[in-house]
Amino acid sequence: MSSISAYFSQYKLNPKNEILAGLTTALALVPEVVAFALLAHISPLVGIGSAFIICLITSVFGGRPGMISGAAGSVAVVIVALVEQHGAEYLFLAVALMGLIQVAIGLLKLGKFIRLVPQPVVYGFVNGLAVIIFMAQLEQFKVRDAAGVEHWLTGPALLLMAGLVALTMAIVYFLPKLTKAVPASLVAIIVTSALVIFGGLPTKAVGDIASIAGGLPVPHLPQVPLSWATLALVLPYAFIMALVGLTESLLTLTVVDEMTDTRGRGNQDCVAQGLANVVSGLTGGMGGCAMIGQTMVNLESRGRGRLSGVVAAVALALFVVVGAPVIERLPLAALVGVMFMVVIGTFEWASLRILRRMPRTDVGVMLLVTLVTAISQNLALAVLLGVIVSALAFAWENAKRIRARHHLDAAGAKHYEIYGPLFFGSVQAFGEKFDVAADPAEVIIDFRESRVADMSAIDALHKLTERYHRAGKTLHLRHLSPDCRQLLSKAGALIDVNVEEDPLYTVAGEERAY
Repeated sequence: MSSISAYFSQYKLNPKNEILAGLTTALALVPEVVAFALLAHISPLVGIGSAFIICLITSVFGGRPGMISGAAGSVAVVIVALVEQHGAEYLFLAVALMGLIQVAIGLLKLGKFIRLVPQPVVYGFVNGLAVIIFMAQLEQFKVRDAAGVEHWLTGPALLLMAGLVALTMAIVYFLPKLTKAVPASLVAIIVTSALVIFGGLPTKAVGDIASIAGGLPVPHLPQVPLSWATLALVLPYAFIMALVGLTESLLTLTVVDEMTDTRGRGNQDCVAQGLANVVSGLTGGMGGCAMIGQTMVNLESRGRGRLSGVVAAVALALFVVVGAPVIERLPLAALVGVMFMVVIGTFEWASLRILRRMPRTDVGVMLLVTLVTAISQNLALAVLLGVIVSALAFAWENAKRIRARHHLDAAGAKHYEIYGPLFFGSVQAFGEKFDVAADPAEVIIDFRESRVADMSAIDALHKLTERYHRAGKTLHLRHLSPDCRQLLSKAGALIDVNVEEDPLYTVAGEERAY
C-alpha cells in the first residue's frame, strides 16, 4: 500500500504548477513534433498522435516524473530511409518491434549500464542536443515561394520574426524576476500570440507548417506481409531506433536527476518507453523517446510530477480534436523564442568554464560527442564513440602506471613488487620488467599493490612462467587477492604457477578474515 500511495503522491505536487507546465509543454511540442514527422516523410497528424500516446504512457508508467517523451527527431532521422523505400506500414511494424526490444532491455535491467557513460560524454551529449534544437529552430526563419523552393526570410519579415522572438525571450528571462506565479514560457507565448493575432502582424504561424486538425489514434495493425523477409527488413531499423531512443531517454533521465537532485528509475523507464512505442506502432504511429528540449520547458515551468506529462498529452489530444483553429494561429516566433531559451538552459556552459582544468582526453571526448551528435543526429553512435574513446584513454593511462621494484632477500631469492593493474593494456610493459637470464633460481612476484584483471594478464603470467621454467628457475606469486586467485584457478589449464597462499588472520569476536 505504501508504494501505491507513494505513486499517487506524484500527482499531487502543486497541481496548479503541474497543469500550467503541462499546457506550456504541449504548446512547445506541437511545432517540434510536426517538423519531425515531416522529416520522416509521414503525416503531421501521425506525429502528434504518436506524441500523445508516448507522452501519456511514459508519464503514467515511466521511471522519471517530470520527463517529457514524444515523437523525437533522433528517432525520426533513423526511419527516413525505411519510409522512403518501403512505406509507412513497415515503419509501424518497426516501431512495435522497437518497443518490444526496449521492454526486454528494461526487464533484463540493462538500463543500469548507462552508469558507464563518463561525464564528458554526458556534457557532449547535452551540448550536441542543444545545437540540434537551435538548428531546428532556424528552419522557422525560412519560407517557401510559389514554386515550393525554400528561402531565408529577408527585409521586414525577418525583422518582425526576430523582434517577436526577442520579445518572447525577454519575457521568459525577466518575468521570473517579478513573479513565479505562472510559467514565464506560457505567459510569453500568450503575450506574443495576442500581439500577432489582434495586431494583424504578418508572420509565420503553426498552421503554415501543416494542419493539425484531425482525430485521435485508433488501433491499426501494420499492413505488411507476415514473413521472415519482412522481419529481416525491419528488425535492423527496430534495433537502431530502440538503442537511439533509450540512449537519449536514459541520458535525459540522468540530466533531470542532476537538475532536480532526485533519482529516477532507469529500467522502469526502459519498460515504459517500450510499452509506449508498442502502442504507438499498433496505432499507426512513429517511434519516440524522451525529448530533452520539452523536458527543459516542463522543468523550467516547475513541472516535477507525473501530472504535468499527463496534462501535456491530454492537451495535445485536445489541440487535434477541438483546438486546431486556435493552435494553428499561434506565431512560430513565440515557440521559437521559448526553444531558444531552452537551448540556453540546456547547454552545459560549465563545461566551457572548466575546459582548461579538464584533462585533454576528456576535452577531446566532449567535443567529439558534441560534433557527432550535432552533425549526424545519431545519438547512439555519438555516445558509443564517446564511451569507446574514453575507455581506450582510461586503458592507456592505466597501462602506463604499472611499475616494478625488485630486491634480493637473505636466502638469495629475487622479489619483484608490482604496482598498478595487470590487464591487456599493461602486459607488454609488465613482461619487459623481468630479467629471466640474470635472475636467481627462485623468483617471487608480489601482487600486494596490483591486480590480475583479465585473460590477457593470465596469458602474460603463463608466458612469463614458461620463460622461467625453460631457464630452470622457479616462479612464485604472492599476495594475490581472492578474486585474482579465483581467476587463475579457472584458467588452470592455461597457466601453471606456484601461488603462495597468504595466511588469514581472524579477529576474535568478528567474522572477518585479514
